[in-house]
Amino acid sequence: MNVLTPAQAAQLIQNGQTVACAGFVGVGHAEAVTRALETRFLATGFPQDLTLYYGAGQGDRANRGVNHFGHAGMVKRIIGGHWISAPKLGALVNADAVEAWNLPQGVICQLFRATAGGKPGVLTPVGLHTFVDPRRDGGRLTPRTATSALEPRVTLMPINGQEMLFYPALPVDVALIRGGTCDENGNLCTDGEPFHQDLLTLAQAAHNSGGIVIAQVRRVVPAGTLDPNAVKVPGILIDHLVIADDPDDHWMTYGERHNPAYWQRPVDAPMPAQDRAQDPAGATLLPLDVRKVIQRRALLELQRLDAPVVNLGVGMPAGLGAIAREEGHTGFTLTVEAGPVGGTPADKLSFGASAYPEAIIDQAAMFDFYDGGGLDIAFLGMAEFDALGNVNVSRFGDRVAGVGGFINITQSTRRLVFMGTLTAGGLQVEIGDGRLRIVREGQTTKLVPALQHLSFNGPYVASLGRSVMVITERAVFELLDGRLTLTEVAPGINVQRDVLAVCGAPVAVAEPLRLMDERLFREQRLRDAG
Repeated sequence: MNVLTPAQAAQLIQNGQTVACAGFVGVGHAEAVTRALETRFLATGFPQDLTLYYGAGQGDRANRGVNHFGHAGMVKRIIGGHWISAPKLGALVNADAVEAWNLPQGVICQLFRATAGGKPGVLTPVGLHTFVDPRRDGGRLTPRTATSALEPRVTLMPINGQEMLFYPALPVDVALIRGGTCDENGNLCTDGEPFHQDLLTLAQAAHNSGGIVIAQVRRVVPAGTLDPNAVKVPGILIDHLVIADDPDDHWMTYGERHNPAYWQRPVDAPMPAQDRAQDPAGATLLPLDVRKVIQRRALLELQRLDAPVVNLGVGMPAGLGAIAREEGHTGFTLTVEAGPVGGTPADKLSFGASAYPEAIIDQAAMFDFYDGGGLDIAFLGMAEFDALGNVNVSRFGDRVAGVGGFINITQSTRRLVFMGTLTAGGLQVEIGDGRLRIVREGQTTKLVPALQHLSFNGPYVASLGRSVMVITERAVFELLDGRLTLTEVAPGINVQRDVLAVCGAPVAVAEPLRLMDERLFREQRLRDAG
């Protein structure tokens, strides 16, 4: 098995090739290889005209991850699921410097599997009536994308009277993957990694396309020393190994050098102190702010269900696990699309990992579970929403966030809870004694007359029998009879001044209008507030 330096591995990638990268936000990206590839391009101008292909977003919102591909001329095309962690790619989109598609993350990881299996593509209802639908944008992000040789990336295809979308498979020339330990025959384990995501499907896709697989690992051990059940990618699929020449290129996540809670735990090991909610009589709880108010209100929805299986989105929803732990509520199972089942999802640059998971499965298998209706409830973020219950999380102004797994999750989950403040940009509130007061209003409202991008089609999803709720710090809305309806307001809030007047579009008001639980606005835990 060839063991190369990152620079030697970067030399293997040629002009015009399709490069598929594994990784999820700050986890599992072959940082040493892509950094060396960027260094090569900046020094020589090569390789050129690459097609970058990835499912989950990979980056630190600055320079790492797929940001290394963020140079005009280096990439010609980008097909990605989530974009917000790679602003350098977003800048290329805003300049119309590349052909670019934003497709559902779950579809992309299943497309890797289709390529591996020699199948023509993926046929699914996921994406209907959103910006991915070819009757809208077809997932295209730039004007020049319309004339691409790869168009169309999405086709409407009715099957037995039901509308479906067909996403064609794409051959992979180079797969960049990452693991923990490899043996001398290339058999790869993911010890020390939070999950194994798309590694096997990516390696199979590249190998069966006649391409190459480059694996970044921490160490190489003698052949025959690995437990075969621990091997996630067999050596027959891997062509080259790379050991990072800079240890900073192989942190467990972009936020943490090492956290054993993400991949191993002795049965009798106690929960680390930073992961324990402490008794209010002795030490601090999580701070009472607008995030915590919203997360607490979301927790009440979780507590209504009997042993639900749950997905938490990135950002504010990801913190719901910590709030549940603080309240001592354990009657649910959290999942993350990257593969962890159970445990407490991490946040920020470690999002995708979970502390003390019960199991870890492939990302494509997790999306099979999601797409088939396996989730009981999902808690998701939002950037904009309108009076019909439509939501935008994917693009606003010059910010290309990408849709990630949002469409897969929102079109298949029984109960949907969107979470976010009602206004943004300087919002200041005073919280305490069971009441909320607006000190300074945010400069922009999130409830708008028309969305900039249609990530979630409220009327369509409601027609599928799903329940839709929007929770903010001062009000709760529900999608009822085709209209977004204000159903709850916080104690201390003036409905007309603090809610209806800052909505950018008229909403219905329920009769009677309920008050949000005043315990949400007290320092004590909900269970201790009476």
